[in-house]
Amino acid sequence: MRTRANINIDNDAYSAAAAYAAARGIALGAAVSELIRRAEQAPELPLSASPKLKRDKHGFLVVKAAGPVISSATVREESEDHLV
Repeated sequence: MRTRANINIDNDAYSAAAAYAAARGIALGAAVSELIRRAEQAPELPLSASPKLKRDKHGFLVVKAAGPVISSATVREESEDHLV
């Protein structure tokens, strides 16, 4: 069964899918379908594989904070110290 849909994707994603389709001699829609299926079947890497990553409350991987948080007040204070 096939479903027709119009989607908006980023230019880099379109370029990658178009190159994938051209390399395999298939239609763009078939290429996008294959790439989505491959992504769904890919094994999920354990978080321990990269100590710099964590999952946010929505389940997405994000880079862990490294170092102190710099507030806008700190930036303002530091920039004022350097004014002549």
